[in-house]
Amino acid sequence: MRISSRNKGTIIPYLFILPSLIGVCAIMVFPYVDVLIRSFKNVKGNFTGFSNYMEVFVNEAFITAMANTGKFMGVCIPIMLVISLALALIIFEIPKASSFIKTGLLLPMVVPVASVVLVWKYFFSQTGFINGYLLETGGTPVNWMESSAAFWILIAGYIWRNLGFNVILWLAALSSVNYSSQEAAKLEGAGFFRRHLCITLPAIHNISFVIIVLAMLNSFKVFREAYMVCGDYPDDSIYMIQHLFNNWFRNLDIDRLAAASVIDGFVMVVLIAVLQYAWGMKK
Repeated sequence: MRISSRNKGTIIPYLFILPSLIGVCAIMVFPYVDVLIRSFKNVKGNFTGFSNYMEVFVNEAFITAMANTGKFMGVCIPIMLVISLALALIIFEIPKASSFIKTGLLLPMVVPVASVVLVWKYFFSQTGFINGYLLETGGTPVNWMESSAAFWILIAGYIWRNLGFNVILWLAALSSVNYSSQEAAKLEGAGFFRRHLCITLPAIHNISFVIIVLAMLNSFKVFREAYMVCGDYPDDSIYMIQHLFNNWFRNLDIDRLAAASVIDGFVMVVLIAVLQYAWGMKK
């Protein structure tokens, strides 16, 4: 059986993407479908309908973890995006110092998580540097990672570690801006804020959405630092959805874990869809 030249032109492109398509299906699509099916069954494999979802929705640990994760994203992501954008604009204005600044911002990303945890413990443990200073000045030591301050410490550590990555993304977006428009605005007497507010930000409007979505997805990786410092059950203020999933997986609560994963994925998809709709309305 011969394939015509016209059919070859249609089939060959799909043959090139077939290995990647098989890999995506094997690693992502099939496991997602399996989790969705398991969310309607118990551990023994019997169909239970929506009972797993009802059990998850009234679970206090799940409610706490989702609330903390949402709070973390709502507080941390805007702060990091604003700071990283400001730094990217400064680097964009001072290209001679860009290599030095970018190197300094990217260094935290190559530092192993274990080293970051040691720094945290040095500063914030009960026998750490801060409590030692408080004792010398007549203050009272505080168990920082077992108090409400742990949430803000986690935010500061996450921003410090991931700021450089977001700066690079913003710089990539800024590279697409027409530099002649910036020069023309300078000649007209427009200042730094005026130029970037009226020219730069509208020019990178579409790319900004991608950067925001990536920042939201990356924020789910904050689990490692909190886990290595505080273990399975940290302070309630930093008990994230990743802690919950880890504990349920360790206890082999596969039915609840599957239902919670589906809920979590659905919430993320809805958030991205709403953000995309709102971003499109601003255009």
